[in-house]
Amino acid sequence: MRSMTGYGRGVVEQGGVRATVDVRAVNHRFLDLKLRGAAVSPGLEDAITARVRGAIERGAVVVSLHLARGTAAAASSAGFRIDPDAAEHAYRALAALAARLAIPGPDLALILAQPGVVSAEDRSDDDDAVSGAARAALDGALGQLNGMRAAEGAALATELQTRLDELVAARTQIAVLAAGVPQQLARRLAERVKRLADEAGVDPGRLAQEVALLADRSDITEELVRLASHLDQARALVSGTGAAGRRLDFLVQEIGRELNTIGAKSTTAEITTAVVAAKASLEKVREQVQNVE
Repeated sequence: MRSMTGYGRGVVEQGGVRATVDVRAVNHRFLDLKLRGAAVSPGLEDAITARVRGAIERGAVVVSLHLARGTAAAASSAGFRIDPDAAEHAYRALAALAARLAIPGPDLALILAQPGVVSAEDRSDDDDAVSGAARAALDGALGQLNGMRAAEGAALATELQTRLDELVAARTQIAVLAAGVPQQLARRLAERVKRLADEAGVDPGRLAQEVALLADRSDITEELVRLASHLDQARALVSGTGAAGRRLDFLVQEIGRELNTIGAKSTTAEITTAVVAAKASLEKVREQVQNVE
């Protein structure tokens, strides 16, 4: 189990390019990814997005990329190349024409506009270096980030197991108390009937029928079975290594629903007290689950 909060940095030098990637993650219901920093090609942006989505299931994640080129790469970073020989040839031809026409000689803008003088720089090698360095730096940052998230997740798992143990104990206590409810109902109903009839004789059959009806209305057997199942599933998720936040969030809602139903059906102060204590533990679980990936 991992926390959603963490930070990681990766720095890689490759092919004359130094890439620094910072990844920060905080709590969020879904995966919210933002890319900041150096402008990159659409292909590299897609690759970064795919890597992050493969490593992180949910959280608000900010990936910051900084690129620095070495001397060799910086020389061609303008994105174009000037051919000095072609420029000189163009100048001579234009200057000769200008002299023949008795007009001023050519300026630099006119020379650069001639075919073959300026050409686009082949940036494929540089793009490959940027992509390789950025990907490697991102992998390093994600590894560091997930290491921190795993450490925080281990602490969360310990806390959650403690609270789930409290809920299991509360569920056991409620089950024991519920086993004695029919007898308590029979005794209380008999006492009430005797008072109403001024201690006259009571039909045992009718009394048994009323007790059975009340016991059925207050029966929480199904709720206790479902509650036990939900708690078992939650404990298994907390002990696991995969992303568990969304499923734990769902189970917390289901556990709360069962506790509410048990409380509504409760006919004894003891069960009501146990339910209140269980809800207090569940609220602590709910708060911690918001931090789980």
